[in-house]
Amino acid sequence: MVKQKTIKAEISLTGVGLHTGKEVKMTFKPAPVNNGFTFVRVDLEGHPIIEADANYVVNTQRGTNLEKLGVKIQTPEHVLAALVGCDIDNITIELNASELPIMDGSSKYFVEALETAGIQEQNAKRNVYVVKEVISFTDEASGSEILVMPSDHFCVTTMVDFGTKILGTQNANMKSIADFKTEIAQSRTFSFLHELEFLLEEGLIKGGDLNNAIVYVDKEISPATMENLKVAFGKDEITVKPNGILDNLTLHYPNEAARHKLLDVVGDLALIGTKIQGKIIANKPGHFVNTQFAKKMAKIIKIEQRNFVPVYDLNLEPLMDIHKIMSVLPHRPPFLFIDRIIEMSESHVVGMKNVTMNENFFVGHFPEAPVMPGVLIVEAMAQTGGILVLSTVPDPENYLTYFMKIDNVKFKQKVLPGDTLIFKCDLITPIRRGICHMQANAYANGRLVAEAELMAQIAKK
Repeated sequence: MVKQKTIKAEISLTGVGLHTGKEVKMTFKPAPVNNGFTFVRVDLEGHPIIEADANYVVNTQRGTNLEKLGVKIQTPEHVLAALVGCDIDNITIELNASELPIMDGSSKYFVEALETAGIQEQNAKRNVYVVKEVISFTDEASGSEILVMPSDHFCVTTMVDFGTKILGTQNANMKSIADFKTEIAQSRTFSFLHELEFLLEEGLIKGGDLNNAIVYVDKEISPATMENLKVAFGKDEITVKPNGILDNLTLHYPNEAARHKLLDVVGDLALIGTKIQGKIIANKPGHFVNTQFAKKMAKIIKIEQRNFVPVYDLNLEPLMDIHKIMSVLPHRPPFLFIDRIIEMSESHVVGMKNVTMNENFFVGHFPEAPVMPGVLIVEAMAQTGGILVLSTVPDPENYLTYFMKIDNVKFKQKVLPGDTLIFKCDLITPIRRGICHMQANAYANGRLVAEAELMAQIAKK
């Protein structure tokens, strides 16, 4: 079992936003299991949180931009790539501005900060989506395509064609995520001169200088443009190197542009929200095609997870039989709705109930067409979760469990006499002060029959 990871201690960086030119302080903080990557705008009232979620992408002009309830996060892709490259699952990123610092235009400084903070395992299993068939997305307008195919690990190949003499076709490969820090992280963002002229005119790169972006000169520089560049970058003199880039920078790799495009792919695909086991192949990638593919993948994963039915051997000896359950739970028939606990860890529990025609609720629901009431399925899931939270105290027999909140309840299928119900409850956040917040699913006949987000608290009798 591969466990989730976060950082050991918080660490801060300060820089400027490439497009806004505003100084920003960014702080990486440890986060609990199943938190994922979240941004917190500490400069706004209430410190709103924005999850790194592909569904919050609002535009991809000169970078990936997120927005949730009017709160924006600009250009997070280089930071997200660093998080993936450092094999981190959970982290909170506090910002006092909308745009993340550009630093040198790569992920290098973010990787160094994360390694300085230290990375530690957490006591929860990592959720990984194993690709079983080819999934692709094509942008007909640009001809860009990105796909994922089955592989025994995560790897990425990018193929780029810029259609210019100065920077033609390039390829880049990352054979495993372990190569990110040494082969990809220091690859810097880049721009062509014709793009730079437009961006300067539109006021879109106020934080740019010759140290955080490679500028490829794909056209002759007029005296007027040269003067504008000197003003924009605060330089007395600017020249073009023989290899066709503006001075003050030396390429780390001949194919640095393709490697940076690969870095962007890794960062944008972090918005899927789930680690991927598969081979990514991106032809002419860009933020639009990357994030559209991320949205498609996130939707596929959500549907598959919803339809996924865990399989348990009911012939094995249970972890807890009805006698042990009654020694922990205060419930008694006819309001005890679980017969066995099949398995349990610090973050999940699985229970079971055999539904028979002898259940007292079938007398009135409904006599001629018996159906188990949905509210009792929710109660059974809560009792299963109650076993998990009561396992955290030494004397569970002295506690009662009370509902605090029920959200996102959905009933998918009817439960009838003769069905065997399986209840699986997974912690959404760690148990604190006897409060259990969990995602609960109920299965029968190989199908999901009900789901709910539950919060309960135990209290002494």
